[in-house]
Amino acid sequence: MRYGVHAGLWMARWTDEIAPILRTVAELGFDGVEISLLGMTDEKAGALSRLLRDHGLAVTCSDGLSRAADITSEDAEVRAAGVAHLRWAIRTVAAMGGTGLAGVVYAPWGVFDPDRKAERRARSAEALALIDGDLGDHGVRLGIEAINRFETDLVNTAHEAVTLARATGSDRIGVLLDSFHLNIEEKDIVAAIATAGDRLFHFHVSDNDRGVPGSGHVPWHAVREGLAAAGYDGWIVAEMFVRTGTPAGNDLNIWRDIEPDATAAAAAALAFMRGQFG
Repeated sequence: MRYGVHAGLWMARWTDEIAPILRTVAELGFDGVEISLLGMTDEKAGALSRLLRDHGLAVTCSDGLSRAADITSEDAEVRAAGVAHLRWAIRTVAAMGGTGLAGVVYAPWGVFDPDRKAERRARSAEALALIDGDLGDHGVRLGIEAINRFETDLVNTAHEAVTLARATGSDRIGVLLDSFHLNIEEKDIVAAIATAGDRLFHFHVSDNDRGVPGSGHVPWHAVREGLAAAGYDGWIVAEMFVRTGTPAGNDLNIWRDIEPDATAAAAAALAFMRGQFG
């Protein structure tokens, strides 16, 4: 396993300076850092590439789609904007030296239209299929994230994520699973993770309140057994959001401080991950 932490743990805004975060992540002993492409520019990506090398950190990236770039839309121009954004995201990940991009890359976060779920999912798969060549050209794999019902109606479970990934026809498209969302949506966490099998490209951890893993009631023995059943030995990234009263915290519905100190939370998360997953 390789262990990372999402830079968003320290960010009040998605446009915050990441350089000091990289220094902290390296000093704590993580193998890598996950960086959101929200607020990213080509110039910033180039600078981050150099800083990542200087700190000896690998990078993974997360991203999402806006309503103006919704690949499930009936509007062909909106879908095309979504494909163009994903192609930019793939190039940007590669420019930073990364090989993994994951997140809510199949529809805009917070958009619900359950009566048209089947047709939206079909359009999403069709659009994602168009970026298979881009993924291959840049050596990047894409992970479709299953998130809870309060954030999307399209992909809530591991089964739905795998089904959508397979519908794209691309071996370079798999799934991202997250202990926070699994704890809400899955009846059997072991079986859910095992379902992903070799389509499991990325894994996020936090506890049930999005704080330090191991500090709440997520059944970590089940997570560990599920990862073993899936044969997973890739990235495990602590994706914790713990600060209230900030634009980033508001975006993620963090209405109270979950942990008193972000850096202490990261250190505790790394110790837990190493102890839990080896």
